[in-house]
Amino acid sequence: MTVAGTSTSDHAAEAARLHRPPLLPDLLVTALERNLDRPAVHIDGDVLTGRQVRDEISRYAQALRSKGLGKGSPLAVLALNRPEVLFNLGASMIVGTRTTPLHPLGSLDDHAYILEDAGIETLVYDPQFFGDRAAQLAERVPGLKNLLAFGPHEAGDDYIALAQGFDPEPLVAPDVDPEDVPGLAYTGGTTGKPKGVMGSYRSAATMTAIQMAEWEWPDAPKFLMCTPLSHAGAAFFVPVLLRGGSLVVVPYFEPGLVLETIERERITATMVVPTMLYALLDHPDFDKRDLSSLEIVYYGAAAMSPSRLREAIQRLGPIFFQYYGQAEAPMTICVLRRDEHDVDDLDRLASCGRPVPWVHVKLLDDDLNEVPRGEPGEICVRGPLVMSGYWNKPDQTAEALAGGWLHTGDIAREDEDGYLTIVDRKKDMIVTGGFNVFPREVEDVISSHPAVANVAVIGVPDDRWGEAVKAVVVLRPGASVEAEELIALVKEAKGSVHAPKSVDFVDEIPVSPLGKADKKALRARYWAGTDRNVH
Repeated sequence: MTVAGTSTSDHAAEAARLHRPPLLPDLLVTALERNLDRPAVHIDGDVLTGRQVRDEISRYAQALRSKGLGKGSPLAVLALNRPEVLFNLGASMIVGTRTTPLHPLGSLDDHAYILEDAGIETLVYDPQFFGDRAAQLAERVPGLKNLLAFGPHEAGDDYIALAQGFDPEPLVAPDVDPEDVPGLAYTGGTTGKPKGVMGSYRSAATMTAIQMAEWEWPDAPKFLMCTPLSHAGAAFFVPVLLRGGSLVVVPYFEPGLVLETIERERITATMVVPTMLYALLDHPDFDKRDLSSLEIVYYGAAAMSPSRLREAIQRLGPIFFQYYGQAEAPMTICVLRRDEHDVDDLDRLASCGRPVPWVHVKLLDDDLNEVPRGEPGEICVRGPLVMSGYWNKPDQTAEALAGGWLHTGDIAREDEDGYLTIVDRKKDMIVTGGFNVFPREVEDVISSHPAVANVAVIGVPDDRWGEAVKAVVVLRPGASVEAEELIALVKEAKGSVHAPKSVDFVDEIPVSPLGKADKKALRARYWAGTDRNVH
């Protein structure tokens, strides 16, 4: 029955509004309003309350609107951590822009490609560190209409001064649909050009709900932010505030600075990627600083060496919490809780945990059949956490979402207790003498040697074996080990098929802008001159 003067479409719209869940902008407003007089952000020696952060976000939102930005306006950010990044982050959420972060370590070509691919019209940047890059991008990307600098700069408008010209107004979340796209997260580009992952408001809200429900948190966390706020760091902003906590922000990751900040500020929580944890453990100040305030350390984004994780637990206590996800299903497909980190079980420490209840996860073979428990299969995911697709790439979207599953590209085994252990990325598998070798399994063995700080295993061309297993190893300072000893270690643990045919010792392993081992770059050193990357 339709009431006179109303249409079926009006009723559909009302029903959609009736059941529309709170989305991330709504949660931001709630988090700030609940903590108006509590510390929200510690940065550059200043402490900002929830009220002050709310008012600054309002000013920056008005500044964006004064430049013609509104719901869906394409905007990119290039900056190190500073308070204005948070203000712009909140303002972008309130205005409803489609925001794309540019990684600070990205190249000019990568940045230009992303801006053009995403159709970016407004670039927000830090003139102190990226003024020259912004000017170069303005010349290379014709579609850029606005350049907004965090301070005076000849290439763009002074965003800070513009924002300070407005009086604070109440924050009102934008009227958006859960399937609208608030941002594009570009993949690391380890295979070809980067792809823009279309995250939805639905996906972001689901991620936050899982963080609030499934993650372990200290009371009123004092959270150290030492990763880029424009990337993974942003995912902690709203949950920390909803928990009544505050963010302590440092401009970048430097081990000595991080250790000193934990001690001085009595930090209770932080987030690191494995290479950051290794750097902290190996720093000469590690045992000199009082780190006893730490209650939880979240880690993810790449595989952690089980032996180094055990070392961290032995030195800091059982305070580690792992999250596993990817840009296509952000951050929290699986978790490994603090009490699930068993230092007497390296297999458990190699696990990425168990799937959270808010997603459907199966290990599937190439024909979309679930593999028997204990056998390797691709982690595939369904549920509201999953992306909408890749920006302007229908073929890659269809491939990634084939059969109604997100195909993560990660190969894992499930143990009898339901814990998943990733044995490798699907594309990194080595075929040697007709046998399949997953590099992660070899890396875990080699990294258990006390002389090894970091290791990456790849396949290299070999006339006899097709591909030979090669280990590229970084030693700890002052340590030494013979290649034969590491080869024998793997042979004993995994058998002769997995044992490296050669070991190269290097000063460092190349990493992608996201801090992961860049195996594409590493393989390129050994596959140069070949017409394909299999042999």
